[in-house]
Amino acid sequence: MSFADRTSQLPDDQRVVITGIGLTSPNGHNLEMFRESLLAGQSGVRKYNIRYVGDTLAGVCEFESTKYQSRRDMRRGTRAGTVGIWAASEAIQRSGIDWPNVDKSKVGIYIGVTEHGNVETENEIHSIKAYDYDTTYWSHHHNPRTVANNPAGEIALNMGITGPHYTIGAACAAGNAGIIQGVQMLRLHECDLAISGGVSESIHTFGIFASFKSQGALASHDDPTKASRPFDQTRNGIVVSEGACLYVLERLSDAKARSANIIAEVVSYAINTDATDFVLPNPERQAQCVNLALSRGCLTADHIDIVSTHATGTSSGDSQECIALRNVFQDCENIRFNNTKSFIGHAMGAAGALELAGNLPSFQDRVCHATINVDNLDPECALPGLVINQPQELPKVDYILNNSFGMLGINSVVIVRRF
Repeated sequence: MSFADRTSQLPDDQRVVITGIGLTSPNGHNLEMFRESLLAGQSGVRKYNIRYVGDTLAGVCEFESTKYQSRRDMRRGTRAGTVGIWAASEAIQRSGIDWPNVDKSKVGIYIGVTEHGNVETENEIHSIKAYDYDTTYWSHHHNPRTVANNPAGEIALNMGITGPHYTIGAACAAGNAGIIQGVQMLRLHECDLAISGGVSESIHTFGIFASFKSQGALASHDDPTKASRPFDQTRNGIVVSEGACLYVLERLSDAKARSANIIAEVVSYAINTDATDFVLPNPERQAQCVNLALSRGCLTADHIDIVSTHATGTSSGDSQECIALRNVFQDCENIRFNNTKSFIGHAMGAAGALELAGNLPSFQDRVCHATINVDNLDPECALPGLVINQPQELPKVDYILNNSFGMLGINSVVIVRRF
């Protein structure tokens, strides 16, 4: 059965579509700015100083944070909550939905996170250090700030949403996992509208920089904009970034009923586990995850027009993913591969959702944005169809496949199609 045949047999209340996107990234605080930066080759990585680690590099988001949140609530809450509130509010606004009249008990919030609570705990320990570690100076806001559901909960509080809210801890596969959870809950009719994706406040914790540095996996370069360089032979690690990207997901039946502008349809997904190492990826399991997503969607590899790679800029991670991709797409002549981390660094929990968003406009303009900073392509990363340094116009873009992998061997794939 072809995908077209399968789709025609699915009822509209089992088909899930994207009707709104809200985001903040190091090189743009909405989809239009983000896409423009990607097509122009504009990096968002800059010099950055973090406590105890000192001078380093990072992707920092700049947006009008008080547009949707009071300064008082920002002081009480977290940076993850702030970027999440921005993205969720922008996504709802851009969806065109009649938000004041939406039944908020039927809205679900599903937010992918890599980690949460480190920033707040580090800050509190640093503060009480000045008082000889007297814990009577410990903030009473610490517990609600550090519970794992905080980013989703802050969105719910801010927007008056009374339906289910929770976070999905899936390391750096979390952005995809948030989308997948939203799709599943809509198909189960657990909600009528899902706010799904991923958020990250990771640049505000020195621990993540220190750990990557001790691992020999923290990127460095005299020019910050060239530090994140997946697939390049001289790549030397990860640029840590913050960000958020959240989607309004709806059942097709509901989107049609309100004549919504449909951006794309989520047609398939998969999550699996390497079960082989804490950090090192397993290309066999990654290939299995991609193949599982294809088979679930009744698709073959040559249906895919663009593959958004996970590649972080580490020597082993990039080459291992390329082994998996060659395994799956070796006979596909027209496919294109690109990478978004080369522009913004690694936004951890938000990475997968942001990387998908940056490619979605390709359905309209048929342009595949490039992977930048590839001056000397590593032969182990020489994928046929890898778009390097300059965007490419394609004859068609009907399917986009988004790879997103994480520590402890979690792999995720989301496939979307032009509606």
